[in-house]
Amino acid sequence: MTTVKGAQLSCSIAAFMLLLPVPLVAQPKALTARQVIERIQSHVGVPWSSDTVDTFKAGNPETPVTGIAVTMMATLDVLKRAAASGNNLIITHEPTFFSHLDKPDELAQGERDPVLSEKRAFIEKHRLIIWRFHDHWHARKPDGIQAGMVHALGWEKFQDPANEYLFRMPQSTLEALAANIRAHLRIRTMRVVGDPEMKVTRIAMSPGASGFGREAQALELPDVEVLVLGETREWETVEYVADAVNEGKHKALIILGHIPSEQAGMEECARWLKGFVSEVPVNFVPALEPFWAPEAVVNK
Repeated sequence: MTTVKGAQLSCSIAAFMLLLPVPLVAQPKALTARQVIERIQSHVGVPWSSDTVDTFKAGNPETPVTGIAVTMMATLDVLKRAAASGNNLIITHEPTFFSHLDKPDELAQGERDPVLSEKRAFIEKHRLIIWRFHDHWHARKPDGIQAGMVHALGWEKFQDPANEYLFRMPQSTLEALAANIRAHLRIRTMRVVGDPEMKVTRIAMSPGASGFGREAQALELPDVEVLVLGETREWETVEYVADAVNEGKHKALIILGHIPSEQAGMEECARWLKGFVSEVPVNFVPALEPFWAPEAVVNK
């Protein structure tokens, strides 16, 4: 049975306890953009090079990250969708400011160019941080872009164990192969050089824009019949293949467009990133294919 004195003592102790300072529980620090990149550098599996385009292109690296948008190309459309979804760190494979080094040297008005200025203004207004992930993602073994593209096409079982860029496929026609690729990658526009009825089995794939030297080297391999690539100059690889076809050689070219040729590789990057970044959402934001083809008009 509680006495009056006992009850009074209990109340006094309780009142005294209320006056004691409440111990502060340390809150975890917010993950910054720089810390995310440091994790990428430690997980990518290849030595980090100082001579690289894989650097911050805009924003303050010390900014706390609210969400990560991984994309093939940081177009203004991608930036708008990323910002609207609460993502402030943009990891892009290709340049943001229209040149390989993200410098407006080739723009007549430089930084005053109206298109560039508006894009920079949007980035600053929404406090976005943009970081490019190109060289080291390609340098992985296997190449991160190539791995994603092979997965998207379902070509794993056809891949040459000694060369990840070569494939031996079940025989089909060039037209059927192109249609299959287009369907898997949901490409709106595609261009093909070669005989649609040509039987093909041996394919080389070069995502992005690897240049005429590497593209010709692939086509020079005796058993490579088709080169699948992102984009190329029409007076170089396109003309080379057109001449080869005219000479009766068993060669063809499928041009996907730069974005469709590497898009799945950055979707793979988003999946990979989720394996070691869990504090904030990681989202893949696809870049839209810029080209469209009007309906064919036949003049009667």
